[in-house]
Amino acid sequence: MLSNRIEGKWIDCFARTFQLCKIGPGDAVAILSETQSRRINVELAELALQRLGARPFHVVLVTPRLESAVPVRSTGASNALQQLGPVIKALAASAVVIDITVEGMLHAVELAEILSSGTRLYMISNEHPEVLERLMPNPALRPKVEAGAAMLRQAREMRVLSEAGTDLIVDMREAARVGGNWGLADAPGSVSHWPGGLCVCYPRSGSVNGTVVMDAGDVNLTFKRYLERPITLRLENDFITSIEGTGTDAELMRAYFAAWGDRNAYASAHLGWGMNPDARWEALTMYDRADINGTELRVFAGNFLFSTGANKYANRFTLGHFDLPMRNCTVLLDGKAVVEKGRLVPELTLEAST
Repeated sequence: MLSNRIEGKWIDCFARTFQLCKIGPGDAVAILSETQSRRINVELAELALQRLGARPFHVVLVTPRLESAVPVRSTGASNALQQLGPVIKALAASAVVIDITVEGMLHAVELAEILSSGTRLYMISNEHPEVLERLMPNPALRPKVEAGAAMLRQAREMRVLSEAGTDLIVDMREAARVGGNWGLADAPGSVSHWPGGLCVCYPRSGSVNGTVVMDAGDVNLTFKRYLERPITLRLENDFITSIEGTGTDAELMRAYFAAWGDRNAYASAHLGWGMNPDARWEALTMYDRADINGTELRVFAGNFLFSTGANKYANRFTLGHFDLPMRNCTVLLDGKAVVEKGRLVPELTLEAST
């Protein structure tokens, strides 16, 4: 297990990242955390903001009681705020919110109100600082992500294929939400997260059909686990109708889906592909589970990210959630490849910074 000692190099990393987010002297910056947040990241954020001459203050919430007997992981929808009016007002009055809640505010119900006056939110994923150090935001990634998001926004159909058997079709007409994240929040009302590097869409209801085959080596990120055997998911009008496969991986997935007793847990959520050349597929093998949340596996370059659970744009809400980064897939937009067998096409490729 890595030590949680404050290191000067990590203050440097946080300060540089906040500079890239255009945080400067005099800015009122709320550091949003909860009692179960990773404390070292809270402290590093405060020290880095002070170094920049900003005016940080802490909003610390008590981590709420569990809402379910089933463990909730990696939803990006923190329930720490509990729609507490004074807290929302304080955050909305800040120039920037540094989000260090456990699950993150990316899909939280309070987010729109916090952003309504131009506040921007920067989510630091629940990772040990060493992970964040390796994945410092790179401004050069922005034009690549913007180009990919533009392609996604203009597409009428996304099709995903793999030699393992994936053949998934997504109707992109009137897609509910399409966007890209390059890891910096530098404009009023913007939201981003560290590490970043993702092009993603939330399709409208009834848009996702076909077959997803997760092969050995693909990742069940909610479980922080590499698959040992293939799992086949059949989808009709967004919903998984069967989970096929033998062995522990398939059994665990079937059990977690069923535990929610909620049909929406079986629905597709967001889909897209990773863009970050510094993120590593094999990173889960290098860290104790307590040290890593695995966010970088969502963004490693060329992965196809298939997710299940809530999609507020399709009016579906559930705490059950899977993030499933897959390798060796081809992603086609109106028949043109943006990812070919797990590799980004040249116009979307950025060289690794290290």
